[in-house]
Amino acid sequence: MRALLGLAGRIDAATRLLARFAGALIVALVLVGAFNAILRTVDAEFGTGLSSNRWLELQWYLFSIAFLLGGPWALSVGAHVRVDVLHERFPRKLAAWIDLLGTLFLLIPFCLFVLWACWDAVLDSWRVLEVSNDPDGLPRYPIRTVPMIAFALMLFQAFAEAIKRVAFLRGLGGEELLGTSQNVEAGT
Repeated sequence: MRALLGLAGRIDAATRLLARFAGALIVALVLVGAFNAILRTVDAEFGTGLSSNRWLELQWYLFSIAFLLGGPWALSVGAHVRVDVLHERFPRKLAAWIDLLGTLFLLIPFCLFVLWACWDAVLDSWRVLEVSNDPDGLPRYPIRTVPMIAFALMLFQAFAEAIKRVAFLRGLGGEELLGTSQNVEAGT
């Protein structure tokens, strides 16, 4: 079990690194959005032709990537959506059991389903090098791959969460194994 906890710790560390990258993408998103607004204003005022759909699509791509890569981190620290009104009132062992069963029977199968469901569409997109239908749009095939990457990462994080719940239930660790929204507020 100690080796599995070590693996879970390495997955958590990789997830934190990806979350920092996602945070940097949010900064880039804000800068691109501001730049795009300036270009559109200048173009509307002076007819420069500098604005482009590429900037709007780049904003969409950056947001999508940041959101999807942030999902595994949210799971690791317990910041994902759940019915906290009930979950927070349960004894920690019962909550850990609910989390474990939900991970094993809902989250992991859902991640596997999404990976399976996306596979052919992503392959087709890469096969034809799909591009946006919008004039002057960006290539679509790279962004079509991001959900698969994100759900693969979510799957790894789900395994890490399952390992941590089993360790907690076996008495091999305390609250530090269970990601909580309090960890988010404390910056851990």
